[in-house]
Amino acid sequence: MIEQKKQPASLLRNWPLMSSIMVYCIFSLHDMAYTEIFSLWVVSPRKLGGLGYSTQNVGEVLAVSGFGLLVFQLALYPYAERLLGPVMVGRIAGLLSIPLLASYPFLSKLSSFSLTVLINCASVLKNLLSVSIVTGLLMLQNNAVEQHQRGAANGIAMTAMSLFKAAGPAGGGSLFSWAETRQDAAFLPGNQMVFFVLNVVEAIGVLFTFKPFLAQPRDRTATTQ
Repeated sequence: MIEQKKQPASLLRNWPLMSSIMVYCIFSLHDMAYTEIFSLWVVSPRKLGGLGYSTQNVGEVLAVSGFGLLVFQLALYPYAERLLGPVMVGRIAGLLSIPLLASYPFLSKLSSFSLTVLINCASVLKNLLSVSIVTGLLMLQNNAVEQHQRGAANGIAMTAMSLFKAAGPAGGGSLFSWAETRQDAAFLPGNQMVFFVLNVVEAIGVLFTFKPFLAQPRDRTATTQ
């Protein structure tokens, strides 16, 4: 008898993979919108709730954030992932991001040295939390499929993520422009509305990291709960 070759499982029916890609897309949308909004916010005038920074100041803040991100990824994240698992690290990072973002509008009330220190610390911390979430989700995606399917799985993830990332800058810029026109609003005036919306997206992403939405691969369930 001729043995029939076993057909590979459909990636689109692999719920652990699809659910992790969906959560990945939500956080990618948030990260791109945040990146767009952060650059606009720090250079906007103080009378509009911004920091009044120059482009050189923005570059310095981003350079510090990049260096902190490099150190964290190489030295600290592997230990956190082994201790807590990628899902728990992502949940904690998402929850910590919410109060951090909520504090951003109040940084405009500071000046001089205190502002420089706090905006650099906030930017570094926000980027560390974001990369912790994304790294954990990428690990889940690769663990959800067999070795020979990882190329196709990553292709699906990158395609979906690109669509959400494309919407991030446009949505973030439009949101920021709209918020600038409501400086005297009774509810969440000015930039407070911007960071509130970012927090809503972040909260949705965190909520989707819980069961029954996010399904974890069987061999990783015990270590990521």
